Amino acid sequence: MGLDLGRRLRKSREALSGRLGALFGANGLDEEAMEEAEAILLGGDLGWDLTEKILDELPRRTRRLAGDWRTALSSILKESVLVKTSSWTEGVRPEVIVVVGVNGAGKTTTIARLATMYQSRKSRVLLACADTFRAAAAEQLQVWAERTGTAVITQMPGSDPGAVAYDAVKRGLSRDYDAVIIDTAGRLPNKKGLMAELSKVYRVCGKAMESAPHRVLLVLDGTVGQNAKAQAEQFMDALPITGLVVTKLDGTAKGGSVLAMASQLDLPVDYIGVGESGEDLLEFDLDDFVDALVGLRELKS
Repeated sequence: MGLDLGRRLRKSREALSGRLGALFGANGLDEEAMEEAEAILLGGDLGWDLTEKILDELPRRTRRLAGDWRTALSSILKESVLVKTSSWTEGVRPEVIVVVGVNGAGKTTTIARLATMYQSRKSRVLLACADTFRAAAAEQLQVWAERTGTAVITQMPGSDPGAVAYDAVKRGLSRDYDAVIIDTAGRLPNKKGLMAELSKVYRVCGKAMESAPHRVLLVLDGTVGQNAKAQAEQFMDALPITGLVVTKLDGTAKGGSVLAMASQLDLPVDYIGVGESGEDLLEFDLDDFVDALVGLRELKS
């Protein structure tokens, strides 16, 4: 991850480690301090399960580390959060990626950043807009395609999203693209008809190319915190999500929710969004993220 990850997670770090540091410095680890620590951990959106594990282990481990509570907390989090590793088929061409999520989560921006990331590796990328409900969706994707120098497929509003996805995969095959990234309409997961349409897009990709799509990324708004968990579960009921992208983490104090959701949903966190530029989509690394969240990166620098 980028060298300034700690700065990008400043709000979450201050909400968690900043407040814990003041607490431990003043009161040590007595019963009253642990009650306050519980409130801080829950306020950082780590959730009940992780909070209980931390409170059970932190006093003992901090004593063993001669009062170094940051290292103690970091080690507990790294051991407790079982972040799965993404298991898509590497080397397949084109790699077909379907991106889903609710309106406003940062889905289209994430697609543009993914394209930038792939192109930095000398990959040829094709974008496809299967959001045919909004004319603005195709226009937005075209703007990003122009900025990133990426090829793009769009259709008239009202076109069949499945047909767009099918055409995109077939073009990716025939024109030797390395990756095909398909944007879908943002939707509330309680709309069964719209969720069924997502399932259709998924199936159509498989008809166009055996084994496709290779990745289905669910984009979640990090500012919503653990409240996004219910959204995620409903998307997971509609199609096989392979990984999460958690966005807008630079603007929230709820960064701890990334760890809670990864653990509770049993899904890998593939990427995190920590800013506005094309380079601010980062591949998720648990060790780096935890160290930044608890403030260890600043101490090491």
